Amino acid sequence: MSRLILYHGSLEVVQKPQIDKGKVYNDYGRGFYCTEHLELAREWGCNEGVDGYTNQYEIETDNLNILNLAFPEYTVLHWLALLMNNRKVRSSAPVVKRGKEWLKEHYLIDISSYDAIVGYRADDSYFSFARSFLENGITLEQLSHAMRLGNLGEQFVIKSQKAFDEIKFISYAPVNHKEYYPKRKSRDEEARAAYRRELERSDVRGIYMINLIQGEVDPDDPRLR
Repeated sequence: MSRLILYHGSLEVVQKPQIDKGKVYNDYGRGFYCTEHLELAREWGCNEGVDGYTNQYEIETDNLNILNLAFPEYTVLHWLALLMNNRKVRSSAPVVKRGKEWLKEHYLIDISSYDAIVGYRADDSYFSFARSFLENGITLEQLSHAMRLGNLGEQFVIKSQKAFDEIKFISYAPVNHKEYYPKRKSRDEEARAAYRRELERSDVRGIYMINLIQGEVDPDDPRLR
C-alpha cells in the first residue's frame, strides 16, 4: 500500500479539503495544492506580516491515477502548456498570444482523467521564467535549467472527488511569519540570482519560442526533451 504524507501551507486550518473551494486560475486549475516537504509548506503558509499554518494529511495513492510531470515522457513544454491553459499572462506582445496557442495545440495534456498531478509550482520566480520564454527573452534550454534553480519545489495537487475522498487530515501547526517569510523570500531571491547568472551564458543555438511557432524545429529534436 502506497501512502504519502502531504502538507498544505495556509492562513487557516483546513481539516476537510473540498473540491469546489480552489481557485480556477491556479497552476493546474481548481484543486487542493500540497507538498511533500514540510519546510516548503511552512514558507507557503506565511504572507508578509501574517502568521499561518501547516496542515498535515495522509493519502493512499494505490488506486489513484496520478500525472507526474517529472516522468521522462514529459518536458517543460507540457508543464508550460498546462500553466498557460490555467494562468493569466499579462503581456501585449503578439508572440505571447501565439505562443500560448501553439503550446496548447501541441503539448496540452488532457488532465480530466487524472485524480492528482505532481509538477512544478509556478510561484513568482517560476512564472517570470515562463513569461520570459514566451516573450523570446530566453531559450528553451535556459527555461529548463531555470526551473531547477533555487529548490522552489514541486506540488502535489488533489484534483478529483476520488482523491479528495482519500485524503485524511492528521494535524496542524502554527507558523511564525517572522521566521518563515524571510526564508520564503530568500529562496525566491536565490532562484532569481541563479537565473541571472544563467542568462550570462551564451545560448546562440538554443530554441526560442518564435522558432517553435514558425515550425523551425523538428518534433524529434533532442533539445525538446
